[in-house]
Amino acid sequence: MRTIFFLIATCVFANAGFVQASDDFSDVCHASSSYDLTITPAGLLFDRAEPSPRRVELRGGRITLDGLVQRINTESGDRAALFERELRALVPKAKAVARNGVDIAIKAMHAEATDFGAGADTLAELDEKLATRGAELKQRIQLSESTHDWQDDAIDRYAEEVARDIGPILVTDLSQQAIEAAVGGDLNAAAALRERTANLGSELRPRMSRRMRALRPQIEALCPSLRGLRDLQRDIRDVNGHPLDLLEIDKK
Repeated sequence: MRTIFFLIATCVFANAGFVQASDDFSDVCHASSSYDLTITPAGLLFDRAEPSPRRVELRGGRITLDGLVQRINTESGDRAALFERELRALVPKAKAVARNGVDIAIKAMHAEATDFGAGADTLAELDEKLATRGAELKQRIQLSESTHDWQDDAIDRYAEEVARDIGPILVTDLSQQAIEAAVGGDLNAAAALRERTANLGSELRPRMSRRMRALRPQIEALCPSLRGLRDLQRDIRDVNGHPLDLLEIDKK
């Protein structure tokens, strides 16, 4: 099941290689869909590989399924129009949360680097890289109008790029600390630093997860709107009276 909105973007920056946000972010509201969503000036497009209908379009109260305009009653048309309007209103709020998630991830990464004892030069280089990548991702969030932009392979590719960009900075700093400890005769400290370098990813993941929890209340604030959309769609049906089920919310 695909997450409907762009909240997955909050985890992209924090999923860069050795850093990971809380795995449950996309499930905070327990909302999902078998469809991808694309927002156009004309309307909303929901599409999926299977089953039918594979393509659902909502345009000002008109419903089109796989290219066929549905003959629906006035009430269903009104609900479809309201559903479209409410969803459009929610997207900017979801994007704002996603951008806030990027900011939280950047601050968290800086804090973790500081806790790891990174030097001033390393922190300055890291901050520069984080700022560049953060601005890039926030711009990508702002311009995105489709969940197709956030499929797993696209997220993984971007995360790998970020990891290649910022990962070596901390690794190099810790390795240099290990060398300096060894030269100074503190072999135990050198060994500990080498081990910490080797386990950098596994050590950072839970620490970053805890820091990223600060975003959860902002996501939770969107849940009532999602439940409202779920309720609206109950009477949005095709010509045969079948509900479209564009949005699903698990009861947990």
